Amino acid sequence: MDSTIEGPRVVGTKQTLKALQDDEVHTLFIARDASMNVIKEVLRLAKNNDIIVDYVDSMEQLGRACNIKVKTATAALIKQ
Repeated sequence: MDSTIEGPRVVGTKQTLKALQDDEVHTLFIARDASMNVIKEVLRLAKNNDIIVDYVDSMEQLGRACNIKVKTATAALIKQ
């Protein structure tokens, strides 16, 4: 992913989980190098709610795409 994630979004697993639980997520982004322990609940909720999942090569790349200066395992676009 060489582009920026545009639009209303949440960044980080805690915020992404909350958005998934509140049925606010349109598209989920997951870094391929994220720990399964960190993302397993996110993946479960996404699957149960038929959320589109896009994988990004690394946590560093996902952080850059979200315009933050740290790595992140997950991010999500919010429904409008």
